[in-house]
Amino acid sequence: MGWLWAIIVGLVLGLIAKAVIPGKQHIPLWLATICGMIGAVAGNALARGFGIEETRGIDWGRHIFQLGAAIVIVLLAEMLYTAMKRRGHQRV
Repeated sequence: MGWLWAIIVGLVLGLIAKAVIPGKQHIPLWLATICGMIGAVAGNALARGFGIEETRGIDWGRHIFQLGAAIVIVLLAEMLYTAMKRRGHQRV
């Protein structure tokens, strides 16, 4: 069940990150989901580093770190994906 939640959270974070980043992103949905999952893990680690473990109610601080990390990772993945796609077209 933990993997299912990781995929759902990754999907949501990846989609929000794609929506926040200006312009059109060309990465596929599966890659945005993976980036969102990595962003969730990285955001949790950053939140722990800043002393945000668990709070009562909704952990807004942890969620902000997760979303910030997901945005950065989706942006980097978009740049790499676009560069690799262009490079592949040049070889043809």
